[in-house]
Amino acid sequence: MRGKELLYAFCAENNVAHARCGKLLVATSESQLPKLAAIRETAAKNGVTDLEPIGGNAARALEPEVACVAALVSPSTGIIDSHGFMLALEGHVEANGGSVVLQCPVERVERDAAGLFRLTTGGVNPGAITCRHLVISAGLHASKLARTLGFGDSYRPPETYYAKGQYYALSGRSPFKRHIYPMPDGGWLGLHATVDIGGRCKFGPDIAWIPDIDYGFEPEKLGQFLDFIRSYYPGLEVERLHPDYTGIRPKLYREGEAVPDFAIHGVGQHGQEGLVALYGIESPGLTAALAIGEMVAGLLARRG
Repeated sequence: MRGKELLYAFCAENNVAHARCGKLLVATSESQLPKLAAIRETAAKNGVTDLEPIGGNAARALEPEVACVAALVSPSTGIIDSHGFMLALEGHVEANGGSVVLQCPVERVERDAAGLFRLTTGGVNPGAITCRHLVISAGLHASKLARTLGFGDSYRPPETYYAKGQYYALSGRSPFKRHIYPMPDGGWLGLHATVDIGGRCKFGPDIAWIPDIDYGFEPEKLGQFLDFIRSYYPGLEVERLHPDYTGIRPKLYREGEAVPDFAIHGVGQHGQEGLVALYGIESPGLTAALAIGEMVAGLLARRG
């Protein structure tokens, strides 16, 4: 919630394209109504006060192409130009004397006797960087990178597991003005429909647990997409669908296990002054990014 507030303000102040498009969370059968009610209850506990329950007819009045028996309307859900957001952040970094260095993978992190962190780098810029404060925010590689510090038995970084998801995009005009989210299945949010800042609609992601990082697209899974999407969008024209892209989420749990929250570890967890390590920052990590930044800065500012 804090991240959403900060993100809207940041986009407005930095001319990052964004829009409050809204979202419908839809129950496509009577059996899903308890789950819809549970989402509303959980949202209220987390400070989300603007969800409005509506029936199927009211949902179709908002989105004529949607099929559902009931829905929750989220009017404050929005979209941003994520690449524009990152460029704006880079501008702030550079304006404050920092640098974004590309093609410079960090291969190992050590700590010397003086308490400085030493980062061994490879790629086109091999060498070393030393620093007094370090944030490990390495996504899929966070656990592996943290382990190079060699904490011993006093602290073990959480393990990161890989869950690949792929998206199909819809050519032509979007059937929806808002995001359409079906009911989640455990830690998976289902094949939802999202509208981007350019008005394009895409469906996904699915979920496939993989042992290694692999961004290959699997077009043979289209049939599974069609069945799921048509549960809430029966008017789908398959000839308009085309493969878009894949992504991999860093999960802190394995398939079938309970879903934990993000892990943000400071000195209280690992015992290393000046270090903050972030693990499993997946959705809604982008929305929460600036609030996570506030938290990390606060952890680094503390002593002991």
